[in-house]
Amino acid sequence: MSPQTTNDEDLEVWIDQDLCTGDGICAQYAPEVFELDIDGLAYVKSDQDELLQAPGATTPLRLELLTDVVDSAKECPGECIHVRRVSDQVEVYGPGADD
Repeated sequence: MSPQTTNDEDLEVWIDQDLCTGDGICAQYAPEVFELDIDGLAYVKSDQDELLQAPGATTPLRLELLTDVVDSAKECPGECIHVRRVSDQVEVYGPGADD
């Protein structure tokens, strides 16, 4: 994938729990961003390390974690990890991104 983003664009990440397979690959790649809950599904975490369990919850994506999050999205068997620009909500990594 080669989306047109610049380093100063704000990105956010979210997980579609309806598609999550609970493999935990995301938490292995980016434990600062993802965590498995007791229900066996992955969720994003806030900057304060709080699990965000509301459907469609997003968390800001720090630039230094971008590579790990993109790798987790590529390897996710459920194709449920989405990274989008905050400014226009366009998905730049994940199953809805333009290749």
